[in-house]
Amino acid sequence: MINFTINGQPVTAAKGETILQAARKAGFYIPTMCYLEKTTPCASCRLCVVETDKTEGFILSCQTPPTEGLAVTIDSEALQSERTNIMRLYDVNHPLECGVCDKSGACDLQNKTLEFGVDRQHFSAKEQHRKIEHWGLINYDPSLCILCEKCVHVCNEIIGDDAITLQFGGYKSSVIPKNSDTLDCTFCGECIAVCPVGALVSSDFQYTANAWELTQIPATCVHCSAGCSLTYEVRHTSNSIGAKPKIYRVTNDFEHTTLCGAGRFGFDFGIDAAKEEAELARAADSINEYKAIRFSSMITNEEALILQKLKETLGLKLYNEEARAYRRFMDAYGSISGKKSYGGSAEAVAASDGIIVFGGRVSTDNPALRYSITTAARHNGAKVVYMHPLEDALLQNVVTQYVKYEVGTEEGVAAMLARTVLKEADISEETRRYFDDLDEGYLCAESNVGSEEFERIAKTFGRTKRKTLVIGSDLLNHLRSENIARLCAMIETYTEFSVVVAAPSVNTVGVSLICDLDVDTGAPAVGYNATGVYTMGSLANVQLPLPALNSQEGTFVSMNNQVLPTNVAVPFSGYTLNDVAAKLGVSTAYTIDYTVLLPKACGFEEREFDDLGNFFGPLGEDKRGYILENVDVEALGELEEVDDLPEFNGTVVYRCNPVNQFNAYTAQSRQLEKDTALRGSAQFAAAAKIANGDKIRIEFGSGSEERVFVLDGSLKGTVALVPSYDGAYGPANDNYRFEKVKISRVGSEG
Repeated sequence: MINFTINGQPVTAAKGETILQAARKAGFYIPTMCYLEKTTPCASCRLCVVETDKTEGFILSCQTPPTEGLAVTIDSEALQSERTNIMRLYDVNHPLECGVCDKSGACDLQNKTLEFGVDRQHFSAKEQHRKIEHWGLINYDPSLCILCEKCVHVCNEIIGDDAITLQFGGYKSSVIPKNSDTLDCTFCGECIAVCPVGALVSSDFQYTANAWELTQIPATCVHCSAGCSLTYEVRHTSNSIGAKPKIYRVTNDFEHTTLCGAGRFGFDFGIDAAKEEAELARAADSINEYKAIRFSSMITNEEALILQKLKETLGLKLYNEEARAYRRFMDAYGSISGKKSYGGSAEAVAASDGIIVFGGRVSTDNPALRYSITTAARHNGAKVVYMHPLEDALLQNVVTQYVKYEVGTEEGVAAMLARTVLKEADISEETRRYFDDLDEGYLCAESNVGSEEFERIAKTFGRTKRKTLVIGSDLLNHLRSENIARLCAMIETYTEFSVVVAAPSVNTVGVSLICDLDVDTGAPAVGYNATGVYTMGSLANVQLPLPALNSQEGTFVSMNNQVLPTNVAVPFSGYTLNDVAAKLGVSTAYTIDYTVLLPKACGFEEREFDDLGNFFGPLGEDKRGYILENVDVEALGELEEVDDLPEFNGTVVYRCNPVNQFNAYTAQSRQLEKDTALRGSAQFAAAAKIANGDKIRIEFGSGSEERVFVLDGSLKGTVALVPSYDGAYGPANDNYRFEKVKISRVGSEG
């Protein structure tokens, strides 16, 4: 630790910390305009200047580390004068649009102008014509821009799009798209969040409400398993009596968290309904008749526990193939590791200097993992190995080694990877013989991954200290998923790697822990946000409408094994699953009465819903919910001989949703782009005998669907991408995501 003083008070700083970081931890205030906790210092505003006894003039506290014995002064007449003049320059010709500006009431420029008492314009400059840019979901007004560079830094260092840059031209400087005429990015909207003024705004939200009119509802994003923190900002839609509130926008604590475009813009899902007692009775009768409920993982832990209690009370069968596959994978994993779950997290990924991504297209499956990987690459110089049959263009800026393997050969790749990283590990003689006896020639030939690729991995990770293995959802439904799980568990158990598994949906983890799931044979069942002979839920055309996840309070379990609360943003007038259960004899007053009853044997704590925090501390401390206990389990598993590796010849498709699309909720959103095409390369088109723009029929093992084929120049090889979010219930995660299909042409577009 480094000992120094601020305004005469003793302060300590860890190695690598700056004066500003140490000051904030010690409770001292230093003003900033361009500083972001999660990026490297922008160092453009100069408001954070301080004085020291070892330097002449002012220094920037945001990028200067303290030295032993340094005496720092953070407020003096000279500093006050310097900062006031900086604010006077910021205010030159800044448009007086505060009455209509979206940022008004939450604007750093407003706050600092008042803080430093700038009540008039002290300097003048000839105003320039500045064209307002309309970039789809984002509008940019350069006349409001103060060139702080926050947007540029977050886009490059955290998101990884690297889509914007500063065009320098003195007073004419502005933010522009990088290497493009218009903004070409994933439209996460994080640039809107970090903008300290109203220069970058949501085109949908602009001029619709004022910040002070909006009620802020802390919640958890429902679109993937990352469990990202967000705030629904809600206001009534009119002054009429009985007018219902509406979500106007979503924001986040951008200093410490990051949202993808689905979380930020995909908030307008769900339905409302009146209570009809006859329909409630029909729902209860249907459950009694069919004795089975098929449901998705887009539910809360409390609802999952209601379903489990219905099973125990009525002898029902519960079907959720996605969560069952996840539990099967984790049970096999635990049979080696001796733990109910893995030990890694997205935070561990961001802190890594070596990352292997295996078996998943994480950039679109779980953007939070992409952001963690980008952060590790940009801030730690992390080496990133990406192992998958398809390259991922969104990760190309950070991947240092791409390992392409053949579709279906994941078990062989997992065995070779485990052998590689366990070479120096302290494992049993029996396990060592298992790896020594692997048929390297066969596995490398069939997977198309040469031994030199694994040698390169060994060399790379021999030099890294903080290693993480990210397991994608492709592996969860592989025919050999259990042995793959055991092989991956060997890596975490006997090496320095931590492991993270990218669960497919918002509460796949929670459902897998709470519900005793049955094998879905396709028998008749009541569907809850899933197919069924009788359907209930928050999706279109259900018989009994139930509230969507933005109209519920309850908890989820994220891929970080964190129990996270969410709250009601918009009211729902109809029934809840708790009402259905009450009709069947399983009753509590409120759904959240089940929070305290979540199974302790699976790591849950005996805590009431209202006792759970849902915020971040001033230094980024995560005060949301709690981390599950990683319960001990019996480690009696044994590695199985690697099976013959399958071949996927002919036309093969990969269930993969486009950017910002995940499920039936995002499919409903007005703002999110809806790409429903089958996308493939010229090589795929030739093999399938189709052309760009053709209407085609895809015949899967479980049915068929019609789409339009789009020739995508960014793709290579003979595997095409087919979305699933636009299906009635998005079945992408119920089966292995690669499938050999039959494709026939049925017409042309137009």
